[in-house]
Amino acid sequence: MKKILGAAAMLALLQLADSCKINEEFQGTLPAQQSGGTGANPSSLLDGVYSSMRSPFQGATQVFALSEVTTDERLMPTRGGDWDDNGVWRQLHQHNWDANHTQVRDAFNNLNGVVFAATDLLRYGPSAQQAAESRFVRAFAMYWILDLYDQVPYRDPGEPVTQLARVRKGTEALDYIISEVNAVLATLPDAPVTRANKDAARCLLMKCYLNRGVYANRQTPTFAAADMNQVISLADQIINSGRYKFATNYFDNFAPDNTNIGTENIFTELNVGGVSSGAQYDLWRFISHYNMVPSGYNGPTALSDFYDKFGANDIRRGTVYTYTNGPANPGKRQNVGFLVGQQYNLTTDAPLTDRTGAPLAFTREVSIIETNAQTLERTGIRPMKYPPDFTNNSAGTIDNDMVHFRLPDVLLMKAEAIMRGGTGTTAGAYGNTALALVNSIRTNASRSAGALASVDMNALYDERGRELYLELWRRQDMIRFGKYLGPIQEGPTSTDPKYLIFPIPNQQIAVNSNLAQNPGY
Repeated sequence: MKKILGAAAMLALLQLADSCKINEEFQGTLPAQQSGGTGANPSSLLDGVYSSMRSPFQGATQVFALSEVTTDERLMPTRGGDWDDNGVWRQLHQHNWDANHTQVRDAFNNLNGVVFAATDLLRYGPSAQQAAESRFVRAFAMYWILDLYDQVPYRDPGEPVTQLARVRKGTEALDYIISEVNAVLATLPDAPVTRANKDAARCLLMKCYLNRGVYANRQTPTFAAADMNQVISLADQIINSGRYKFATNYFDNFAPDNTNIGTENIFTELNVGGVSSGAQYDLWRFISHYNMVPSGYNGPTALSDFYDKFGANDIRRGTVYTYTNGPANPGKRQNVGFLVGQQYNLTTDAPLTDRTGAPLAFTREVSIIETNAQTLERTGIRPMKYPPDFTNNSAGTIDNDMVHFRLPDVLLMKAEAIMRGGTGTTAGAYGNTALALVNSIRTNASRSAGALASVDMNALYDERGRELYLELWRRQDMIRFGKYLGPIQEGPTSTDPKYLIFPIPNQQIAVNSNLAQNPGY
């Protein structure tokens, strides 16, 4: 897969550039199957389409950085001389990025690389199902480009890369995405969850309808009853399929072998342990201290304001996860969820220390710039949502599939659509009121969070945070619920509305006159 993945970044540039210079620079380096050579094979090309998703989505950068570091969930503090990176992480959390920001640029380029790869496949005589899968992946990537940048470049299959990509914006882009997903839904298979499937398409449509008003007006969205009814209808189709159920353990959905034990998962990116994966291991390597196992880079943290949204008995806040092939953890120490307090060697149960010899006890307190050399290694709560793969703990080999859509998100979107004026739901397995749907999640043994007596928009917003943290949805949720422009811990006290969308990278503006810079940038 390395050749395909390595081409993805180049493909992104090819998709947007209008110059022969770009062609001359990259034409000779693309594998034959991706450069239009005579060896093109639709099956191999489709594998490449799925592999191209790894770059923008997996790991703790690009789409993850834009969707999480900019929110109340995630902080990447500067620790003395570590994690400064010319201020790129502080700029995201403090909402003062610009059109030259590396994460803004890389996410845009690599998302468009997915679009390019998926479009290119359609030139090579794929079967009806292969074409449907590729068109779904293209629509999925376009959706994220719309959500983040509000402008979606595109070419039709067979159009040369020297032709300027045209651009759809806002609700025009959304309408196209909806039409594409509807066009292929019936041809998609029911399974597996690691490929495009009917319920993945329904989930994407739910996101489209739920956020239609946001893409029309991000600062003051409205929610049409007809759109909310679509969300409810699609949710009922997924629920009534009976294909998904709550996992035995909440963290099974993110663990090694979640291909088999993540029973809530509807659409994931396949990683094959010991063979091929994306950078999803960053979700534990970035946050782990150097003296922990697996050893990490001691960087990002959660924020205490967000942590305090969880009840003490909520398993999603943290628990002891039992591995088949992991450390014995004789002291039964918490090893997943939000790590706070003293940390231990999970093989011997010996208390760990930092490099100064002080107890490695993670604190609730953290500042965006840490300067005290005696404490800076220990500040901040560490969120460990993906249980590490101890068997294949290296880049490109882990077994944890990256999760995009899960059953609880479907239930929470249905609850939100009901609260925003939707009607026509049937009782289903999880109830037909917002409160029943929320409590079906909270009271399940895999959460044990306890039932709520009532639910309003603030409670629903908090529940989405508790259930879906670090799954790329927080920025979108904050915007839809009107929270993104308000104060964020260690971030801005208020935000200029221009930051509701990201700028188009300057290098892309320079090569495609159909792209116009977003207002304020």
